[in-house]
Amino acid sequence: MKNKFIIIFFYIFFIEPSAAEVNNLESKIFKNLRCIVCQGQSIAESNSDFAQTVKIVVRDKIDQGDNEKEIYEFLAEKYGEWIIYKPKFNYINSLLWFSPYIVLVFGGLLIFKYLRREKH
Repeated sequence: MKNKFIIIFFYIFFIEPSAAEVNNLESKIFKNLRCIVCQGQSIAESNSDFAQTVKIVVRDKIDQGDNEKEIYEFLAEKYGEWIIYKPKFNYINSLLWFSPYIVLVFGGLLIFKYLRREKH
């Protein structure tokens, strides 16, 4: 009897993901997916039919054992990268990430040269 208790305890706390972990993952994914119908809301905030359908798909994928990355890849393949609020960092979108800083540095250098020329 003691051995069965230890096995059940080990299974519940170390092997089987708890409901809180699943709900936490669900919530995290819902907040990072954009509603295509509402466009300004995540599917966690939206009550559109599209958002409800995507929530069902995400829950099914979690039940099938897919991880967060696999779910994002599936949805991005189906609806495009735009559906994900925080897209993966790659060569294509690195320009979007760094262009404001490049423009800021370039503009600062232009202003610095202009002010330096005005002094002389």
